[in-house]
Amino acid sequence: MTDDAQTTRLRRTLLIGAVGLTAVALAACSSSTGGGSGSGDGAPGAITTLDVIAPADPGGGWDQTARAVSAALTGDDLVDSAPVTNIGGAGGTVGLASLATETDSTTLMVTGSVMVGAVETNASENRIEDMTPIARLTEEPLVIVVPASSEFESVQDVVDAIEEDGPQVTVTGGSAGGIDHILAGQLLIEGGMDSADVPTSLNYIANSGGGEALTMLLGGTAMVGISGVGEFAESVQSGDLRALAVSSEEPAIALPDVPTLQDEGIDLAITNWRGLLAPGGISDEERQALVDVVTEMHGSSAWTEAVETNGWTDAFLTGDELQTFLEEDIARTQETLQTIGLTS
Repeated sequence: MTDDAQTTRLRRTLLIGAVGLTAVALAACSSSTGGGSGSGDGAPGAITTLDVIAPADPGGGWDQTARAVSAALTGDDLVDSAPVTNIGGAGGTVGLASLATETDSTTLMVTGSVMVGAVETNASENRIEDMTPIARLTEEPLVIVVPASSEFESVQDVVDAIEEDGPQVTVTGGSAGGIDHILAGQLLIEGGMDSADVPTSLNYIANSGGGEALTMLLGGTAMVGISGVGEFAESVQSGDLRALAVSSEEPAIALPDVPTLQDEGIDLAITNWRGLLAPGGISDEERQALVDVVTEMHGSSAWTEAVETNGWTDAFLTGDELQTFLEEDIARTQETLQTIGLTS
């Protein structure tokens, strides 16, 4: 064999070896990234992107929750991105209808007490029970507020005025049949009004987001407001609104000097819970992957800070306990709505 032939053969052998090593390296790289579905740390099958739906317009509690979830997920590098989409309307049931058509197992939607009531009052074809519950995250007291110049000095003043003047007293809050509306009705009953008179006496103006209710109160087109503490706290602290009472058994963290309804002699305590749903029909493995990443988020410093900043109360729940809680809350809401005349 000539020197030229030996050289050619050697080059061919080295080339084949290099191709083989490249193939091995590419296979290893593909395996370590999970074929494109892995997380930033290379964990196979981990979630890289989560789409978060806020089923309300910007500015309200659901929007705040959705953006806090997004920030905590990305801030602690649990996912690469978590864009938020607002789909407002009908107490969250428009967003619920959108989620019902979703097939992507990496979509989460904020839910809560408001949606439980809105499903009933809107006779929604899509129900929370048809979706996949992932976690209950927080609960928050509600606060009853009036403009700073209001003549009402107490919650009982509001009840007495509605009993005397009926629809002339305008009350605004979240969606019809939601937790704000339920509190308004129960407030009248516990304040002494006959439940049969509530539907004709209570002039409740529903809004898609907390920002609209605030505009109505500051603009003088509503006399009383009910919403989560987090939505009105800043305006109370600035002096634009005056808080009459909070709905929890204990004072609210964000408004520690505001009395509870029980302090005011009204035996009533209601809190607004919020959580996360995924589309119905996803697999057990997909559901568990979502539960796992949300559980990690719940333990993150970013989420802890968000809960404290917004004055929420941690109420984390998953699994069978969450399922039981949902069933009981839905049944209790159905009964309450019938009692105060919002549903038949």
